[in-house]
Amino acid sequence: MTLSAKVAGIAPSATLAIANRAKSLQRAGVDVISLSVGEPDFETPHHIVRACIEALERGETHYAPGNGLPGLLDAIAAKTRDENGVPCTPAQVLVTAGAKDAIHLAMQAVLNPGDEVVVLTPDWVSYGPCVQLADGLPVNVPVDTATFQISEAVVEAIGPRTRMIVVNSPSNPSGAVLDAASLRLVADLCRDHDLLALSDEIYEKLVYGPLHISPGSLDGMAERTVTVNGFSKAYAMTGWRLGWAAGPQPVIDRMARVQGHTTSQAVTFAMYGGIAALTGDQSPVETMRQAFDERRRYVLGRLGAMGFRCAPADGAFYAFVEVGGDDIATASRWLDEARVAVTPGTAFHAPGWLRLSYAAALPRLAEAMDRIAALG
Repeated sequence: MTLSAKVAGIAPSATLAIANRAKSLQRAGVDVISLSVGEPDFETPHHIVRACIEALERGETHYAPGNGLPGLLDAIAAKTRDENGVPCTPAQVLVTAGAKDAIHLAMQAVLNPGDEVVVLTPDWVSYGPCVQLADGLPVNVPVDTATFQISEAVVEAIGPRTRMIVVNSPSNPSGAVLDAASLRLVADLCRDHDLLALSDEIYEKLVYGPLHISPGSLDGMAERTVTVNGFSKAYAMTGWRLGWAAGPQPVIDRMARVQGHTTSQAVTFAMYGGIAALTGDQSPVETMRQAFDERRRYVLGRLGAMGFRCAPADGAFYAFVEVGGDDIATASRWLDEARVAVTPGTAFHAPGWLRLSYAAALPRLAEAMDRIAALG
């Protein structure tokens, strides 16, 4: 039997390795505190769940328009214009089976074999594989780890085959929020070299001080930016698998063409929950953000007292900790000896670092910090 060489070259999700080990220990009755998976520990707000249930009870269990329900397209376009400052019409929106699906579709729609995509590292683990599955080549460019802003090194990475720059702000794994200077550098490169920016903004509502800036809002960038977002993080809807892309009409149309031959559409009744999320009460989002901020300050304070340096955790819900040396060995030690599961930075092209998710209750975070401190 001959299988796909392309798929064989795709590494499995490295963020799941420690998580799977932690779950195995937990099933065996071991008290493991898992800080390895990026998922809010909050329930989906009730009014969103209610909208989905009501849709099911009305019989909204059949095919919907492939691009998304008109009401959801309207809500996403309005949010993109009003909150992000990016010109957008409903026709420039595609509702997808999660933000990851939107990223995959964008790569498939844009890239030709051998095209290069600049990926700023440390980076979320699926960007590179999505590029590779589209027969492209990821070009990893480190940010300045003193500030976690984009450095001039990105200029040197642009070549004749470059087609796209991936931007993720707030960042998974670092929690850094890109400033105006970093995003202007990306915009200049896109305009000068006729490139597309893919802006992953899934954590945009979880920021703690700095202003979130959408690259598509910058001069000349609306027609050069595919903005990817979704409901998983801001609305605690990870299992709903509901996201979207907004961008230039030709790109969205090609993404829709690919989706038509893969998932067909997002889940119909889930999309009614998406409408309720964007148009309904936003106070649960702020309540969750404030809780994450309290946890963030606590975890950063404890880690700093232990002598660790952390990236600027200005967004998302991660502490990115510099441990030096073999981060995989350190993560294994923390799991084996302290029973705390974290993700090695190597998974994000950042050896010597660890990612801790503070999407856990404060008492568990306090216990985790005590266990790590006890290791010495």
